[in-house]
Amino acid sequence: MLEEAGIEAVNGSKWAADQISEACSDFDGWIIRSGTTIGKEWIEKAGKLKVIGRAGVGVDNVDLSAATRRGVLVLNAPAGNTLSTAEHTMAMLLSIARSVPAASASIKSGQWDRKTFMGAELHGKTLGILGLGKIGKEVAVRAQAFGMRVIGSDPMLTPEAAERMGIDLVDVDTIIAESDYITVHTPLVAATRGLFNDETLGRCKRGVGIINCARGGIVDESALLRALESGQVSGAGLDVFTSEPPVEELRPLLDHPRTVCTPHIAASTEEAQEKVARQVTEQVIHALRGEPVLTAVNAMAIRLAAQSEVQPYLALAEQLGRAARQLAPGRTSRLKVRCHGDVPRRYMDVIHVSALKGFLQEGWSEPVNLVNALVLAQEAGLTVDVETFHPGDSYSNLIGLELSGAEGSFTMTGSLFGGSDPRIVSVDGYDVELRLNGRMLLYRNQDRPGMLAAVGTLLAEAGINIGSMALGRNRPGEEALTVIAVDSPLPETVLDAVSGLEGVHRVSMLEFMP
Repeated sequence: MLEEAGIEAVNGSKWAADQISEACSDFDGWIIRSGTTIGKEWIEKAGKLKVIGRAGVGVDNVDLSAATRRGVLVLNAPAGNTLSTAEHTMAMLLSIARSVPAASASIKSGQWDRKTFMGAELHGKTLGILGLGKIGKEVAVRAQAFGMRVIGSDPMLTPEAAERMGIDLVDVDTIIAESDYITVHTPLVAATRGLFNDETLGRCKRGVGIINCARGGIVDESALLRALESGQVSGAGLDVFTSEPPVEELRPLLDHPRTVCTPHIAASTEEAQEKVARQVTEQVIHALRGEPVLTAVNAMAIRLAAQSEVQPYLALAEQLGRAARQLAPGRTSRLKVRCHGDVPRRYMDVIHVSALKGFLQEGWSEPVNLVNALVLAQEAGLTVDVETFHPGDSYSNLIGLELSGAEGSFTMTGSLFGGSDPRIVSVDGYDVELRLNGRMLLYRNQDRPGMLAAVGTLLAEAGINIGSMALGRNRPGEEALTVIAVDSPLPETVLDAVSGLEGVHRVSMLEFMP
Protein backbone atom coordinates (compact mmCIF):
# COMPACT_ATOMS: atom_id res chain seq x y z
CA MET A 1 0.00 0.00 0.00
CA LEU A 2 2.80 2.41 0.87
CA GLU A 3 4.73 1.72 -2.33
CA GLU A 4 1.59 2.05 -4.44
CA ALA A 5 1.10 5.47 -2.86
CA GLY A 6 4.60 6.49 -3.93
CA ILE A 7 6.07 6.19 -0.41
CA GLU A 8 9.36 4.37 0.14
CA ALA A 9 8.80 1.66 2.75
CA VAL A 10 11.62 0.30 4.94
CA ASN A 11 11.08 -2.77 7.11
CA GLY A 12 12.73 -2.14 10.48
CA SER A 13 10.89 -4.85 12.40
CA LYS A 14 14.14 -6.76 13.04
CA TRP A 15 16.16 -3.71 14.05
CA ALA A 16 17.64 -3.41 17.52
CA ALA A 17 16.94 -0.31 19.59
CA ASP A 18 20.31 1.27 18.79
CA GLN A 19 19.69 0.82 15.04
CA ILE A 20 16.31 2.53 15.34
CA SER A 21 17.85 5.36 17.33
CA GLU A 22 20.53 5.90 14.66
CA ALA A 23 17.97 5.89 11.82
CA CYS A 24 15.39 8.14 13.49
CA SER A 25 16.17 11.21 11.46
CA ASP A 26 15.69 9.45 8.10
CA PHE A 27 11.95 8.89 8.18
CA ASP A 28 8.79 10.93 7.64
CA GLY A 29 6.54 8.34 9.28
CA TRP A 30 6.66 5.25 11.48
CA ILE A 31 4.21 2.35 11.66
CA ILE A 32 4.48 0.19 14.78
CA ARG A 33 2.68 -2.55 16.67
CA SER A 34 2.59 -3.11 20.44
CA GLY A 35 6.14 -4.46 20.71
CA THR A 36 7.87 -1.16 19.90
CA THR A 37 7.96 1.67 22.41
CA ILE A 38 8.42 5.18 21.00
CA GLY A 39 9.89 7.42 23.66
CA LYS A 40 10.81 11.06 23.88
CA GLU A 41 14.44 10.44 22.85
CA TRP A 42 13.55 8.92 19.48
CA ILE A 43 10.88 11.53 18.74
CA GLU A 44 13.28 14.39 19.44
CA LYS A 45 15.90 12.85 17.14
CA ALA A 46 13.41 12.40 14.29
CA GLY A 47 13.63 15.82 12.67
CA LYS A 48 11.56 14.84 9.60
CA LEU A 49 8.92 12.85 11.47
CA LYS A 50 5.32 13.83 10.67
CA VAL A 51 3.22 10.82 11.75
CA ILE A 52 3.32 7.70 13.93
CA GLY A 53 0.81 4.98 13.12
CA ARG A 54 -0.01 2.34 15.76
CA ALA A 55 -1.46 -0.85 14.24
CA GLY A 56 -3.90 -1.49 17.09
CA VAL A 57 -6.01 0.35 19.65
CA GLY A 58 -3.77 1.37 22.52
CA VAL A 59 -1.10 4.03 22.12
CA ASP A 60 0.42 3.63 25.58
CA ASN A 61 3.71 2.65 23.88
CA VAL A 62 4.00 6.12 22.32
CA ASP A 63 5.03 9.22 24.28
CA LEU A 64 2.02 11.33 23.28
CA SER A 65 3.27 14.43 25.10
CA ALA A 66 6.56 14.39 23.25
CA ALA A 67 4.85 13.75 19.92
CA THR A 68 2.36 16.56 20.52
CA ARG A 69 5.06 19.04 21.44
CA ARG A 70 6.89 18.16 18.21
CA GLY A 71 3.70 18.40 16.16
CA VAL A 72 3.83 14.71 15.25
CA LEU A 73 0.44 13.20 14.46
CA VAL A 74 -0.28 9.92 16.28
CA LEU A 75 -2.83 7.57 14.66
CA ASN A 76 -4.30 4.23 15.70
CA ALA A 77 -6.67 1.59 14.36
CA PRO A 78 -9.38 1.46 17.03
CA ALA A 79 -11.92 -0.86 15.39
CA GLY A 80 -9.83 -3.50 13.65
CA ASN A 81 -9.92 -6.13 16.40
CA THR A 82 -13.51 -5.61 17.57
CA LEU A 83 -14.97 -8.65 15.82
CA SER A 84 -12.08 -10.92 16.79
CA THR A 85 -12.48 -10.08 20.47
CA ALA A 86 -16.26 -10.50 20.31
CA GLU A 87 -15.90 -13.89 18.62
CA HIS A 88 -13.32 -15.02 21.17
CA THR A 89 -15.74 -14.05 23.92
CA MET A 90 -18.37 -16.29 22.33
CA ALA A 91 -15.80 -19.08 22.05
CA MET A 92 -15.16 -18.75 25.78
CA LEU A 93 -18.90 -18.71 26.47
CA LEU A 94 -19.50 -21.90 24.48
CA SER A 95 -16.43 -23.56 25.96
CA ILE A 96 -17.53 -23.16 29.56
CA ALA A 97 -21.17 -23.99 28.77
CA ARG A 98 -20.24 -27.27 27.05
CA SER A 99 -16.87 -28.07 28.72
CA VAL A 100 -15.29 -28.32 25.27
CA PRO A 101 -11.58 -28.12 26.28
CA ALA A 102 -11.94 -30.58 29.18
CA ALA A 103 -13.99 -33.02 27.10
CA SER A 104 -11.45 -32.86 24.30
CA ALA A 105 -8.56 -33.50 26.70
CA SER A 106 -10.49 -36.42 28.24
CA ILE A 107 -11.10 -38.27 24.99
CA LYS A 108 -7.53 -37.66 23.82
CA SER A 109 -6.32 -39.33 27.01
CA GLY A 110 -8.27 -42.47 26.10
CA GLN A 111 -11.42 -41.93 28.20
CA TRP A 112 -15.06 -42.02 27.13
CA ASP A 113 -16.83 -40.06 29.88
CA ARG A 114 -20.08 -38.61 28.57
CA LYS A 115 -21.74 -38.17 31.97
CA THR A 116 -19.08 -35.86 33.42
CA PHE A 117 -19.40 -33.41 30.55
CA MET A 118 -23.15 -32.83 30.61
CA GLY A 119 -23.46 -29.26 29.35
CA ALA A 120 -26.03 -26.46 29.22
CA GLU A 121 -27.75 -24.73 26.31
CA LEU A 122 -27.24 -21.01 25.81
CA HIS A 123 -30.75 -20.65 24.40
CA GLY A 124 -33.06 -19.02 26.93
CA LYS A 125 -30.22 -18.11 29.29
CA THR A 126 -29.43 -14.56 30.40
CA LEU A 127 -26.11 -13.01 29.41
CA GLY A 128 -25.00 -9.96 31.39
CA ILE A 129 -22.58 -7.66 29.56
CA LEU A 130 -20.62 -5.10 31.57
CA GLY A 131 -19.48 -2.44 29.12
CA LEU A 132 -21.39 -1.82 25.91
CA GLY A 133 -18.75 -0.26 23.71
CA LYS A 134 -17.94 -1.63 20.27
CA ILE A 135 -16.95 -5.08 21.54
CA GLY A 136 -19.78 -5.40 24.05
CA LYS A 137 -22.32 -4.49 21.38
CA GLU A 138 -20.94 -7.12 18.98
CA VAL A 139 -21.09 -9.75 21.72
CA ALA A 140 -24.74 -8.81 22.28
CA VAL A 141 -25.57 -9.35 18.60
CA ARG A 142 -24.02 -12.82 18.64
CA ALA A 143 -25.60 -13.83 21.93
CA GLN A 144 -29.03 -12.78 20.67
CA ALA A 145 -28.49 -15.04 17.64
CA PHE A 146 -28.15 -17.93 20.11
CA GLY A 147 -31.52 -17.03 21.60
CA MET A 148 -30.11 -15.53 24.78
CA ARG A 149 -31.68 -12.72 26.75
CA VAL A 150 -29.09 -9.95 26.87
CA ILE A 151 -28.91 -7.44 29.70
CA GLY A 152 -26.18 -4.85 29.89
CA SER A 153 -24.73 -2.12 32.05
CA ASP A 154 -22.83 0.88 30.74
CA PRO A 155 -22.59 4.31 32.39
CA MET A 156 -22.65 6.13 29.06
CA LEU A 157 -25.35 4.32 27.07
CA THR A 158 -28.91 5.67 27.20
CA PRO A 159 -31.91 3.34 27.54
CA GLU A 160 -33.10 4.44 24.09
CA ALA A 161 -29.83 3.45 22.43
CA ALA A 162 -29.81 0.10 24.27
CA GLU A 163 -33.42 -0.58 23.29
CA ARG A 164 -32.54 -0.15 19.62
CA MET A 165 -29.99 -2.95 20.06
CA GLY A 166 -32.43 -5.22 21.88
CA ILE A 167 -30.51 -4.95 25.16
CA ASP A 168 -32.18 -4.44 28.53
CA LEU A 169 -30.13 -1.66 30.18
CA VAL A 170 -29.81 -2.37 33.91
CA ASP A 171 -27.50 -1.56 36.80
CA VAL A 172 -24.55 -3.69 37.89
CA ASP A 173 -26.49 -5.20 40.80
CA THR A 174 -29.13 -6.50 38.39
CA ILE A 175 -26.42 -7.99 36.16
CA ILE A 176 -25.02 -9.78 39.20
CA ALA A 177 -28.41 -11.04 40.40
CA GLU A 178 -30.02 -12.15 37.12
CA SER A 179 -27.25 -13.35 34.78
CA ASP A 180 -26.52 -16.98 34.00
CA TYR A 181 -23.30 -15.83 32.34
CA ILE A 182 -21.42 -12.54 32.79
CA THR A 183 -18.84 -11.09 30.41
CA VAL A 184 -16.87 -7.89 31.03
CA HIS A 185 -15.77 -5.41 28.37
CA THR A 186 -14.72 -2.39 30.44
CA PRO A 187 -11.41 -0.64 31.06
CA LEU A 188 -9.48 -1.29 34.27
CA VAL A 189 -10.17 1.82 36.36
CA ALA A 190 -10.75 2.41 40.06
CA ALA A 191 -14.45 1.55 39.74
CA THR A 192 -13.82 -1.79 37.97
CA ARG A 193 -10.69 -3.04 39.74
CA GLY A 194 -11.68 -6.14 41.69
CA LEU A 195 -15.30 -5.64 40.63
CA PHE A 196 -15.89 -9.38 40.86
CA ASN A 197 -14.75 -10.34 44.34
CA ASP A 198 -15.96 -12.63 47.13
CA GLU A 199 -18.91 -10.38 47.90
CA THR A 200 -20.16 -9.78 44.35
CA LEU A 201 -19.56 -13.35 43.21
CA GLY A 202 -21.51 -14.47 46.27
CA ARG A 203 -24.51 -12.45 45.09
CA CYS A 204 -24.50 -14.06 41.65
CA LYS A 205 -26.75 -16.94 40.69
CA ARG A 206 -25.26 -20.21 41.88
CA GLY A 207 -23.54 -21.79 38.90
CA VAL A 208 -22.88 -18.51 37.06
CA GLY A 209 -20.26 -18.45 34.31
CA ILE A 210 -17.68 -15.63 34.30
CA ILE A 211 -15.79 -14.45 31.18
CA ASN A 212 -13.04 -11.84 31.09
CA CYS A 213 -11.51 -10.89 27.74
CA ALA A 214 -11.05 -7.25 28.77
CA ARG A 215 -8.37 -6.48 31.37
CA GLY A 216 -6.72 -8.48 34.11
CA GLY A 217 -7.68 -7.23 37.57
CA ILE A 218 -11.39 -6.69 36.93
CA VAL A 219 -11.96 -10.19 38.32
CA ASP A 220 -10.30 -10.94 41.67
CA GLU A 221 -8.50 -14.16 40.74
CA SER A 222 -8.27 -15.49 44.31
CA ALA A 223 -11.99 -14.89 44.86
CA LEU A 224 -12.78 -16.55 41.53
CA LEU A 225 -10.84 -19.67 42.52
CA ARG A 226 -12.75 -19.90 45.80
CA ALA A 227 -16.04 -19.50 43.95
CA LEU A 228 -15.09 -22.23 41.47
CA GLU A 229 -14.13 -24.60 44.28
CA SER A 230 -17.42 -24.00 46.11
CA GLY A 231 -19.52 -24.37 42.95
CA GLN A 232 -20.83 -20.80 43.16
CA VAL A 233 -19.18 -20.25 39.75
CA SER A 234 -19.66 -23.15 37.33
CA GLY A 235 -16.99 -22.10 34.86
CA ALA A 236 -14.67 -19.26 33.93
CA GLY A 237 -13.18 -18.15 30.63
CA LEU A 238 -10.07 -16.00 31.09
CA ASP A 239 -7.99 -14.38 28.35
CA VAL A 240 -6.39 -11.73 30.58
CA PHE A 241 -4.66 -11.84 33.94
CA THR A 242 -3.31 -9.46 36.58
CA SER A 243 0.18 -10.66 35.69
CA GLU A 244 1.08 -11.66 32.14
CA PRO A 245 2.51 -14.21 31.80
CA PRO A 246 0.68 -15.48 34.91
CA VAL A 247 2.79 -15.89 38.04
CA GLU A 248 3.06 -19.23 39.79
CA GLU A 249 0.53 -18.14 42.43
CA LEU A 250 -2.15 -18.27 39.73
CA ARG A 251 -1.39 -21.88 38.87
CA PRO A 252 -4.29 -23.34 40.96
CA LEU A 253 -6.73 -21.14 39.02
CA LEU A 254 -5.20 -21.95 35.64
CA ASP A 255 -5.23 -25.67 36.42
CA HIS A 256 -8.79 -25.76 37.74
CA PRO A 257 -10.87 -28.18 35.65
CA ARG A 258 -13.63 -25.62 35.08
CA THR A 259 -11.48 -22.78 33.78
CA VAL A 260 -10.69 -22.14 30.13
CA CYS A 261 -7.59 -19.98 29.75
CA THR A 262 -5.94 -18.38 26.73
CA PRO A 263 -2.81 -16.17 26.60
CA HIS A 264 -4.35 -12.76 25.83
CA ILE A 265 -5.22 -13.72 22.25
CA ALA A 266 -8.79 -12.41 21.96
CA ALA A 267 -7.72 -9.83 19.39
CA SER A 268 -5.13 -12.07 17.75
CA THR A 269 -6.52 -13.33 14.47
CA GLU A 270 -5.05 -13.06 11.02
CA GLU A 271 -8.05 -11.00 9.94
CA ALA A 272 -7.75 -8.58 12.85
CA GLN A 273 -4.02 -8.15 12.35
CA GLU A 274 -4.53 -7.44 8.66
CA LYS A 275 -7.43 -5.06 9.36
CA VAL A 276 -5.48 -2.94 11.82
CA ALA A 277 -2.42 -2.96 9.54
CA ARG A 278 -4.46 -1.82 6.54
CA GLN A 279 -6.41 0.76 8.55
CA VAL A 280 -3.37 2.40 10.07
CA THR A 281 -1.40 2.31 6.80
CA GLU A 282 -4.26 3.99 4.96
CA GLN A 283 -4.38 6.73 7.59
CA VAL A 284 -0.60 7.22 7.53
CA ILE A 285 -0.74 7.66 3.74
CA HIS A 286 -3.45 10.32 4.16
CA ALA A 287 -1.37 12.09 6.81
CA LEU A 288 1.80 12.13 4.71
CA ARG A 289 -0.20 13.56 1.80
CA GLY A 290 -1.63 16.27 4.03
CA GLU A 291 -5.15 14.84 3.72
CA PRO A 292 -7.75 14.51 6.51
CA VAL A 293 -7.39 11.52 8.83
CA LEU A 294 -10.08 9.73 10.87
CA THR A 295 -8.21 8.07 13.74
CA ALA A 296 -5.92 10.80 15.04
CA VAL A 297 -5.30 10.53 18.77
CA ASN A 298 -3.80 14.00 19.22
CA ALA A 299 -4.96 16.10 16.24
CA MET A 300 -6.74 18.79 18.24
CA ALA A 301 -3.95 18.90 20.80
CA ILE A 302 -1.48 19.57 18.00
CA ARG A 303 -3.48 22.55 16.77
CA LEU A 304 -3.51 23.97 20.28
CA ALA A 305 0.06 23.07 21.24
CA ALA A 306 1.28 26.57 20.42
CA GLN A 307 -1.50 28.14 22.50
CA SER A 308 0.07 27.75 25.93
CA GLU A 309 -2.62 29.85 27.60
CA VAL A 310 -5.33 27.23 27.04
CA GLN A 311 -3.43 24.16 28.25
CA PRO A 312 -4.10 24.61 32.00
CA TYR A 313 -7.81 25.07 31.26
CA LEU A 314 -7.93 21.88 29.21
CA ALA A 315 -6.38 20.03 32.15
CA LEU A 316 -8.91 21.59 34.54
CA ALA A 317 -11.84 20.71 32.30
CA GLU A 318 -10.70 17.10 31.92
CA GLN A 319 -10.25 16.66 35.68
CA LEU A 320 -13.68 18.17 36.32
CA GLY A 321 -15.16 15.69 33.86
CA ARG A 322 -13.49 12.80 35.67
CA ALA A 323 -14.71 14.05 39.04
CA ALA A 324 -18.26 14.62 37.83
CA ARG A 325 -18.45 11.10 36.41
CA GLN A 326 -17.45 9.65 39.79
CA LEU A 327 -19.86 11.77 41.83
CA ALA A 328 -22.95 12.30 39.66
CA PRO A 329 -25.97 10.21 40.72
CA GLY A 330 -27.25 7.60 38.26
CA ARG A 331 -27.03 7.73 34.50
CA THR A 332 -26.31 11.01 32.73
CA SER A 333 -28.23 11.88 29.57
CA ARG A 334 -27.11 15.51 29.20
CA LEU A 335 -23.80 17.23 29.94
CA LYS A 336 -23.56 21.02 29.81
CA VAL A 337 -20.19 22.79 30.04
CA ARG A 338 -20.21 26.45 31.10
CA CYS A 339 -17.28 28.83 30.64
CA HIS A 340 -16.51 32.14 32.37
CA GLY A 341 -13.46 34.34 31.83
CA ASP A 342 -11.57 35.57 28.78
CA VAL A 343 -9.54 32.43 28.03
CA PRO A 344 -12.27 29.85 28.78
CA ARG A 345 -14.74 31.71 26.57
CA ARG A 346 -12.21 32.07 23.75
CA TYR A 347 -11.47 28.34 23.75
CA MET A 348 -14.85 27.01 24.86
CA ASP A 349 -15.16 24.82 21.74
CA VAL A 350 -12.19 22.71 22.79
CA ILE A 351 -12.61 23.11 26.56
CA HIS A 352 -16.01 21.44 26.49
CA VAL A 353 -14.55 18.53 24.48
CA SER A 354 -11.79 18.15 27.09
CA ALA A 355 -14.42 18.03 29.86
CA LEU A 356 -16.33 15.41 27.88
CA LYS A 357 -13.12 13.41 27.36
CA GLY A 358 -12.54 13.28 31.12
CA PHE A 359 -16.17 12.36 31.75
CA LEU A 360 -16.16 9.53 29.21
CA GLN A 361 -12.76 8.01 29.86
CA GLU A 362 -13.53 7.44 33.54
CA GLY A 363 -15.75 4.51 32.58
CA TRP A 364 -15.50 4.04 28.82
CA SER A 365 -14.46 0.71 27.35
CA GLU A 366 -12.51 2.27 24.44
CA PRO A 367 -9.74 4.87 24.15
CA VAL A 368 -11.18 8.39 24.42
CA ASN A 369 -9.40 11.47 23.09
CA LEU A 370 -10.14 14.99 21.93
CA VAL A 371 -10.83 13.72 18.43
CA ASN A 372 -13.38 11.00 19.14
CA ALA A 373 -15.05 12.20 22.37
CA LEU A 374 -18.01 13.91 20.66
CA VAL A 375 -18.58 10.94 18.36
CA LEU A 376 -18.57 8.49 21.27
CA ALA A 377 -20.99 10.70 23.20
CA GLN A 378 -23.34 10.81 20.23
CA GLU A 379 -23.22 7.02 19.84
CA ALA A 380 -24.07 6.63 23.53
CA GLY A 381 -27.04 9.01 23.24
CA LEU A 382 -25.42 11.65 25.48
CA THR A 383 -26.38 15.25 24.68
CA VAL A 384 -23.53 17.75 25.09
CA ASP A 385 -23.97 21.54 25.31
CA VAL A 386 -21.62 24.44 25.91
CA GLU A 387 -22.36 28.03 26.94
CA THR A 388 -20.87 31.09 28.63
CA PHE A 389 -22.09 32.37 31.98
CA HIS A 390 -21.53 35.31 34.36
CA PRO A 391 -21.33 34.23 38.04
CA GLY A 392 -20.25 37.58 39.46
CA ASP A 393 -16.89 38.81 40.69
CA SER A 394 -15.82 35.85 42.84
CA TYR A 395 -13.48 34.29 40.25
CA SER A 396 -11.80 35.61 37.11
CA ASN A 397 -12.16 32.24 35.41
CA LEU A 398 -14.52 29.31 35.94
CA ILE A 399 -15.47 26.10 34.18
CA GLY A 400 -18.74 24.58 35.31
CA LEU A 401 -20.42 21.26 34.55
CA GLU A 402 -24.13 20.51 34.75
CA LEU A 403 -25.17 16.87 34.49
CA SER A 404 -28.75 15.69 34.29
CA GLY A 405 -30.51 12.36 33.97
CA ALA A 406 -33.47 10.34 35.15
CA GLU A 407 -32.20 10.30 38.75
CA GLY A 408 -31.65 14.05 39.03
CA SER A 409 -29.03 16.67 38.30
CA PHE A 410 -25.55 17.47 39.53
CA THR A 411 -23.27 20.51 39.23
CA MET A 412 -19.58 21.12 39.73
CA THR A 413 -17.38 24.15 39.16
CA GLY A 414 -13.61 24.57 39.01
CA SER A 415 -11.09 27.35 38.65
CA LEU A 416 -7.37 27.93 38.16
CA PHE A 417 -5.47 29.38 41.09
CA GLY A 418 -2.32 31.26 40.18
CA GLY A 419 -2.87 30.48 36.53
CA SER A 420 -1.88 26.80 36.77
CA ASP A 421 -3.30 25.19 39.92
CA PRO A 422 -6.65 23.51 39.08
CA ARG A 423 -9.17 23.20 41.93
CA ILE A 424 -12.83 22.36 42.44
CA VAL A 425 -14.56 25.35 44.01
CA SER A 426 -18.15 24.09 44.29
CA VAL A 427 -19.94 20.75 44.32
CA ASP A 428 -23.68 20.65 43.75
CA GLY A 429 -24.14 24.17 45.09
CA TYR A 430 -21.80 23.83 48.09
CA ASP A 431 -18.78 26.14 48.08
CA VAL A 432 -15.78 23.96 48.88
CA GLU A 433 -12.17 24.17 47.69
CA LEU A 434 -10.54 20.88 46.64
CA ARG A 435 -7.23 20.13 44.98
CA LEU A 436 -7.51 17.61 42.16
CA ASN A 437 -5.24 14.88 43.48
CA GLY A 438 -5.34 11.90 45.82
CA ARG A 439 -8.35 10.17 47.36
CA MET A 440 -11.30 11.90 48.98
CA LEU A 441 -14.34 10.73 50.92
CA LEU A 442 -17.41 12.91 50.25
CA TYR A 443 -20.73 12.78 52.03
CA ARG A 444 -23.73 14.92 52.91
CA ASN A 445 -24.60 15.22 56.59
CA GLN A 446 -26.83 17.05 58.98
CA ASP A 447 -25.06 20.21 60.11
CA ARG A 448 -24.84 19.47 63.83
CA PRO A 449 -22.10 18.78 66.40
CA GLY A 450 -20.49 15.34 66.46
CA MET A 451 -20.91 14.39 62.80
CA LEU A 452 -17.25 14.78 61.85
CA ALA A 453 -16.14 12.99 65.01
CA ALA A 454 -18.38 10.01 64.24
CA VAL A 455 -16.93 9.60 60.75
CA GLY A 456 -13.39 10.20 62.02
CA THR A 457 -13.82 7.43 64.58
CA LEU A 458 -14.87 4.94 61.91
CA LEU A 459 -11.87 5.83 59.77
CA ALA A 460 -9.51 5.53 62.73
CA GLU A 461 -10.90 2.10 63.63
CA ALA A 462 -10.26 0.99 60.05
CA GLY A 463 -6.68 2.32 60.13
CA ILE A 464 -7.43 5.03 57.54
CA ASN A 465 -5.28 8.14 57.97
CA ILE A 466 -6.83 11.57 57.29
CA GLY A 467 -4.75 14.05 55.31
CA SER A 468 -7.07 17.06 55.32
CA MET A 469 -10.73 17.99 55.29
CA ALA A 470 -13.04 20.66 53.88
CA LEU A 471 -16.59 21.64 54.75
CA GLY A 472 -19.22 23.36 52.64
CA ARG A 473 -22.63 24.50 53.84
CA ASN A 474 -25.29 26.88 52.62
CA ARG A 475 -27.35 27.51 55.76
CA PRO A 476 -26.06 26.67 59.26
CA GLY A 477 -27.97 23.93 61.00
CA GLU A 478 -29.34 22.32 57.84
CA GLU A 479 -27.19 20.18 55.51
CA ALA A 480 -23.44 20.26 54.85
CA LEU A 481 -21.03 18.70 52.40
CA THR A 482 -17.96 17.19 54.05
CA VAL A 483 -14.82 16.19 52.13
CA ILE A 484 -12.07 14.20 53.84
CA ALA A 485 -8.78 13.49 52.06
CA VAL A 486 -7.49 10.03 53.00
CA ASP A 487 -4.15 8.32 52.45
CA SER A 488 -5.42 4.92 51.33
CA PRO A 489 -8.40 3.36 49.52
CA LEU A 490 -11.59 2.89 51.54
CA PRO A 491 -12.99 -0.67 51.59
CA GLU A 492 -16.68 -1.10 50.84
CA THR A 493 -17.21 -2.09 54.47
CA VAL A 494 -15.98 1.32 55.64
CA LEU A 495 -18.10 3.18 53.07
CA ASP A 496 -21.12 1.15 54.18
CA ALA A 497 -20.37 1.96 57.83
CA VAL A 498 -20.19 5.69 57.05
CA SER A 499 -23.45 5.47 55.10
CA GLY A 500 -25.05 3.77 58.09
CA LEU A 501 -24.39 6.67 60.43
CA GLU A 502 -27.49 8.62 61.40
CA GLY A 503 -27.63 11.92 59.53
CA VAL A 504 -25.14 10.85 56.80
CA HIS A 505 -26.12 10.15 53.19
CA ARG A 506 -24.84 10.24 49.58
CA VAL A 507 -21.45 8.79 50.51
CA SER A 508 -18.96 8.50 47.65
CA MET A 509 -15.27 8.32 46.83
CA LEU A 510 -13.41 10.70 44.53
CA GLU A 511 -10.04 9.48 43.24
CA PHE A 512 -7.37 11.26 41.23
CA MET A 513 -4.66 8.63 41.13
CA PRO A 514 -1.94 8.18 38.46
